[in-house]
Amino acid sequence: MLKFLPILLPIAYALLMYRFSVWRTKATLDAQSEPLTDPAVLAETAKLADALALPEIKVNIFQIDPVNGLAAPDGRIFLTRGFLAKHVAGEVTAAELASVIAHELGHVALGHTRRRMIDFTGQNAVFLVLGAVLNRFLPGIGMWIANLLASALAARLSRRDEFEADAYASALLIKAGIGTGPQKSLFAKLGALTGNRAASVPAWLMSHPKAAERIAAIDANEAAWMGADAQARFD
Repeated sequence: MLKFLPILLPIAYALLMYRFSVWRTKATLDAQSEPLTDPAVLAETAKLADALALPEIKVNIFQIDPVNGLAAPDGRIFLTRGFLAKHVAGEVTAAELASVIAHELGHVALGHTRRRMIDFTGQNAVFLVLGAVLNRFLPGIGMWIANLLASALAARLSRRDEFEADAYASALLIKAGIGTGPQKSLFAKLGALTGNRAASVPAWLMSHPKAAERIAAIDANEAAWMGADAQARFD
């Protein structure tokens, strides 16, 4: 058992850090959020709820200025105050915000929170173990290299989740009668809305795919689905 301690301890530490992060996130969201009340956005979320055969989809507004949407570990969906402000200012439509909500619902439905717990734990375990090994041979920069490799791994896994949530959102938006137009138009303007914060980040360290890649993936999914539907009707 003792020989496994160098591996088990980093995993246990990573799990503890993740649990603390979840607790802190929940506490922050509880203290700084309130229910969405915008009539236009609520009308669009009602369409999503109908498509999912749900009585409603509850959305909360997280009182911070950065433009973002998120799915909490407990499954709650949030838009930031900054995102809603863009809608009030006429820069974002209600349907575009609905596409964000659909995307976050995708994270919940596809179990990405649980997957991210595993990914987070693995990333930190890799960092601690690899850092300890590399630092023996490369004192001073071993931990830096380990952190870079662990961050690249985490970013790649996160991009995978984003593409999957995009695909779920596309399917839901089509079923709800909203379509993917708002989803694609939002991605096209996302850089301007967020201040293009990712422009200086290397592609392999980005936690989200580039907007052009996401739009291309949505188009490819639609083409594949239309082809499959046409083939099913033909058969």
